[in-house]
Amino acid sequence: MSEQTLSMTSRDAWQPIRSVSKRLGYPLIGLCVLLAFWWLGGYLIASNPDTQAFSGFAPGHALPEAYNLVTSGHLLDTILPSLYRIGMGLLWASLIAVPLGILVGSSPVLRQITGFPFQLLRMVSPLAWMPIAVLAFSTWDGAIVFLIFMAAIWPILFSTAFAVQRIDPMYFKVARNFGASPLASLRRLILPAVAPDILAGFRLALGIAWVVLVPAEYLGVTSGLGYAINDARDILAYDLLAALVLIIGVIGYILDSLIVTFIRYLGWQNSDG
Repeated sequence: MSEQTLSMTSRDAWQPIRSVSKRLGYPLIGLCVLLAFWWLGGYLIASNPDTQAFSGFAPGHALPEAYNLVTSGHLLDTILPSLYRIGMGLLWASLIAVPLGILVGSSPVLRQITGFPFQLLRMVSPLAWMPIAVLAFSTWDGAIVFLIFMAAIWPILFSTAFAVQRIDPMYFKVARNFGASPLASLRRLILPAVAPDILAGFRLALGIAWVVLVPAEYLGVTSGLGYAINDARDILAYDLLAALVLIIGVIGYILDSLIVTFIRYLGWQNSDG
């Protein structure tokens, strides 16, 4: 075997390792930078006599507390109510936003009628609906699900409507020429065409809803991540508060990554997300 062939074989053998290193290296660098800024912030807080009471925010206190939360099993009881509420809010938002988005995208008249009111409602903060949610729903859980619904419906609705508008009208003419019924056109033409945009809108909706979840759980519930943060603040447990903030970020990242993985699995996205 020639020296050139051995060199090529050696490069090929190292290629998977290089690929993995490149994939993990940059995220690890970003994580290290974030931890460095966190440590610096904690050091500055602890060094200032006026802010020493908040030194629990530093990673040296927060990370062990996060580990204790995970290993003790108490974290699961905190997470599950929040996941249920955000799941129900996203479910109702999808069930209403997708059909409505298809109708709005398919009808220019309906698009003109709904354009202004939908844009007006979209610009209202979901948390601004809190007094109405408390009055309209008999349970705190129902009120929180409604707030998450109001946060999630617009990204899904607009993504669906815009996707329907982008479908080539020639496809609809061909479908009619072949005698396709409206239901068949919906099932075989519209839904496959708009599915990637629906999932992209769902991903955006999840991010907004996850941000809204914590302040929404400041309402009268006695469970969930928002309640746990509020309770930690009241008892001045800043290490626990910082640990919960970290856990919220990790869970949100995992949920977003699951959606991105699902999109890539279906072959609808080949970018880095």
